[in-house]
Amino acid sequence: MTLESARLGTVRPSATVRMAALARAMQSEGRDVISLASGEPDFDTPGNIRRAAIEAIEKGRTKYTTVDGIPELKAAVAAKFEWDNGLHYDVDEISVAPGGKAVIYNALVATLSAGDEVIIPAPYWVSYPDLVRLAGGTAVILPTESARDFKLEPAALEANITARTKWLILNSPSNPTGAVYGPDELRRIADVLLRHPHVWVLSDDIYEHILFDGRRFATIAQIEPRLLDRCLTVNGVSKGYAMTGWRIGFAGGPKPIIELMAKVMGQTTSNACSVAQWAAVEALTGPQEFIPARLAIYDERRRWVVDEFNRAEGLACTPPDGAFYAFVSCRDQIGRCSPSGRIIEDDEDFALELLQSEGVAVVHGSAFGASGYFRISFATDTALLKEACARILRFCSMTSETVDLGRRAIEPTPERAMPI
Repeated sequence: MTLESARLGTVRPSATVRMAALARAMQSEGRDVISLASGEPDFDTPGNIRRAAIEAIEKGRTKYTTVDGIPELKAAVAAKFEWDNGLHYDVDEISVAPGGKAVIYNALVATLSAGDEVIIPAPYWVSYPDLVRLAGGTAVILPTESARDFKLEPAALEANITARTKWLILNSPSNPTGAVYGPDELRRIADVLLRHPHVWVLSDDIYEHILFDGRRFATIAQIEPRLLDRCLTVNGVSKGYAMTGWRIGFAGGPKPIIELMAKVMGQTTSNACSVAQWAAVEALTGPQEFIPARLAIYDERRRWVVDEFNRAEGLACTPPDGAFYAFVSCRDQIGRCSPSGRIIEDDEDFALELLQSEGVAVVHGSAFGASGYFRISFATDTALLKEACARILRFCSMTSETVDLGRRAIEPTPERAMPI
């Protein structure tokens, strides 16, 4: 008899966590390693937010709270949705959980039964398919094309909706590609969803504040209010407010699903950290001026890394429109021989050889459902980022031509969905 459950056996370990752990293990052995694997702002949490947490401790706000969030934070979240997104939610239509991942998991566990399908455009955040599997559903992956900025095409969505489809997951700005859906693109997707009233949409907006070149954020329920009663709008304070370790995610949605999510939390995590909740109140209601200042730094790094990768041998990179990742094609490095003498057979080999040879941790694209790429985070100290990029360019210059592996077509076509 095996200890692991059958359901957990279908789940893969998180590739981002794995690469970050490999980097830490090498560092503990004395290796000089720079990790670009984790999507974590290098900035400190703003001072006013830290002080709000200290004040909460001093006032004794350290007890259990309402399972899915203190009223003050729910009110702040509802106000944020109103101000920023034009979405009206009552306080009982807000859920607060220990991180955005927990919000998504709660929603999927609360709503999926065996045989239910969840449509996920690829490339995707590594956890989406496995969260679906943990919840007992089937992840249906819809590949997208780099030539179309890795965005879901409405025709592909329409062709893959079945009677079993329960959710569509949309992530804009995207992790890992940085793709941003504009209002017209969201309108065309909404038109498809309006023809299929049994399909819910989970809009993961966690990178809302990180947009470049003057782009403005839009979310699907804002574009099409008729979807509001079957849309869960997910966000949090981790990325925009540099509060990854505080573990506060939130969502707005119809009261019935919020109640189901609270039921899940009541038997799993219970409430998010009380002190972190009070800090999140200050994050959402306090000064916001630091956001554009930090965005300008992200933008400077973005431009620099894109230029660097586009002059590297065998790499190509399109500037991301949002988030703080570069999704870099390494397809022309596949089939080459690494400095260690090993043939680079795929993007995972590329990432592992880069880590061993140059001490730079990146995440291979196949973990995101798109082979032939790797992802780096430029939410990293600028000096370390420049050193890491120099090492990546050096690694690419040291690989050598070897046998032809056929250079198979490794970018999936958008016409065929892949249940996994």
